[in-house]
Amino acid sequence: MSTTSTVTEQTVTEPPAPSASSENPAPKQPDIGYHPDEAKYRARVARRLAAEPSLPHTPLPAGFPAKVEGPIVWEGSDWVGEEQWVYNLTEGQLKEIDDAVQHFKGLGVKLGYVGKETFPLPTLGGELGVLAGELYSGRGFFVLRTIPIEKYSREELAILYAGISSHVGSARGKQDGTGAVLAHIKDLRVSHAHEKGGIGNSAYTTDKQVFHTDVGDLIALMALETAAEGGVSRISSGGRVYNEIAATRPDLVGVLAEGWPLDSFGGDPGYTTRPLLYYEEENHVIFQYSRRHFTGYGPQKRSAHIPPISEAQAEALDAIHFLAEKFSLGLNFQKGDIQYINSLGLMHARDEFRDSEEKTRHLVRLWLRNDELAWKTPGPLQGIWKRLYSIGPEEQRFPLEPEIRRKESGKTK
Repeated sequence: MSTTSTVTEQTVTEPPAPSASSENPAPKQPDIGYHPDEAKYRARVARRLAAEPSLPHTPLPAGFPAKVEGPIVWEGSDWVGEEQWVYNLTEGQLKEIDDAVQHFKGLGVKLGYVGKETFPLPTLGGELGVLAGELYSGRGFFVLRTIPIEKYSREELAILYAGISSHVGSARGKQDGTGAVLAHIKDLRVSHAHEKGGIGNSAYTTDKQVFHTDVGDLIALMALETAAEGGVSRISSGGRVYNEIAATRPDLVGVLAEGWPLDSFGGDPGYTTRPLLYYEEENHVIFQYSRRHFTGYGPQKRSAHIPPISEAQAEALDAIHFLAEKFSLGLNFQKGDIQYINSLGLMHARDEFRDSEEKTRHLVRLWLRNDELAWKTPGPLQGIWKRLYSIGPEEQRFPLEPEIRRKESGKTK
């Protein structure tokens, strides 16, 4: 079964001015923040159901299934132990990795040329190919354990990380407007306190990150160091969340499949519109969203002069989060681990954490795509994906020290 959403990504340079009168006041942003408030969510659900008791009996939108199935549709309670998703590297495979690092360094080429051919892994490469299949056709995640971090310089770690990952995903995506394909995820509030407007992304704080997806097909995260306390990485099956919503509140499937106003936080255009939910191939339901684009985060407030989200959209945002939390799996992320997840089929989050002088949580992220195994990209996302994966080897930038993601204009993202 295949269906294509009729809503495409739209850019809006001048948001339409809301019309208002004493009889019909202009719509306003619901009482909803970045951190979900369960009491407010329950109250909103009750209000909306009291006003429209028929909502749970709303037909699903055309083309959306009553249920999706497959190995990527799971609950955290389905998993018994981490041996089900952790792949432990052998001494021989670590030697292959070390040899590949030295081989690439000997080529004398830019880091953007790290790939399967320039980073040969005679036996591990085949194993990684099988694990890549697990991302797209299986449970949607695995952890590679463990890289001896202290053995390598920061540049060698970038080579190693990109090289290993090239056997999982054939394409690397750029993560900002400067061509950076490598991003550092850590608390930057002190080192980057000079940033105008402050830090508007929880990834660069010790704060809890609520459930969301990144853009692109696959996310890789390598742990250079873990936190002194907290910081558990959590993942949840989008298919399982969808099934629950479709069974209990099918009206919210329609809400999620309509166009939403995504704040660009002072960018040009001021906002874009697209759905948060897609279904284009059998059993491949895709959530694509980040909550802060609808609520703001910290000092980065939602823009005042763009359309607000609706009460129905506010309920849908919270429904996704609380269901994802209910069905989630916590991963024991250790120093030297590399975690790979399918960002099309899974959502992810992170617990609040505490750093110390001895242990400062520091992850490094890649966005990947395996062109041979990839799912079909939904129509409204194709432009984003094209921009993401269109960067050539010469343009790829590998920041070796933490920095804030930036747009082409230099503004922070």
